[in-house]
Amino acid sequence: MTIRIAHLSDIHFGGELTEAVEAATRDVAAFDPTLTVVTGDLTLNGQPSEFRAAARWLAQLPAPRIVTPGNHDTPYWNLIMRSLAPFDRYRRYIGRAEEAAFDAPDLAARSLNSARGAQPRLNWSRGAMSMRHLREIDWRADPPAPLRLFACHHPLLFLPGAPVEGGVRCGTEAVAELVRADVDLVLSGHVHNPFVVALPEAGPGRWAIGAGTLSRRLRGTPASYNTIVVGDDVFEVTAQGWTGVKFEPFQTWRLPTRPA
Repeated sequence: MTIRIAHLSDIHFGGELTEAVEAATRDVAAFDPTLTVVTGDLTLNGQPSEFRAAARWLAQLPAPRIVTPGNHDTPYWNLIMRSLAPFDRYRRYIGRAEEAAFDAPDLAARSLNSARGAQPRLNWSRGAMSMRHLREIDWRADPPAPLRLFACHHPLLFLPGAPVEGGVRCGTEAVAELVRADVDLVLSGHVHNPFVVALPEAGPGRWAIGAGTLSRRLRGTPASYNTIVVGDDVFEVTAQGWTGVKFEPFQTWRLPTRPA
């Protein structure tokens, strides 16, 4: 079994690194992924022109694709619209905002929107997870058990040393629910730096993986995206870093898969 996943995040059209986005688009096509996952913040300020650019870019990425919104994919400066209809523009230009699913013989992938337009706390950009919707996810159970992948914008775990935090309401509970559902990989973005951490209390072979950014909003690491190659006993995760001319492996993790 070999599964190839391209994981991109935080492109922030309106503030994108144009040459890096164009190069990543070509490289991902050459990678020929089983699934392309985009974990939010397609736009900088949720403007129609930014969404149109994002939609054109998504159409160039290999299908099948799972795409989920980020906090910047709301009308950033329109407080009324952001409070009352935060994802109307996303739905108009990109598609369904709430959840997405993909099934193949060896892969079951699901996503859930962790972004909110408004919240009863000062930092509205932090995430929130609906435990009801998470528990309602229908994970395919046909044998043999496929690789299970979950995607959202905000990291569900606290990341020591990260330049920003997801601050996800019900994040700890969400991780526990995903562990109970036998999820192998939890993909996210938001912090603009690639990372890999083990899911707590999950046993071996279960990982949270974060992709970097393809925007000018860098936080100490190069613009990047991730490639994930799943073999029989290893996940090879590579952050492909932008040199200013091309993408090269910036950081690579070789991680054990769950025991057979």
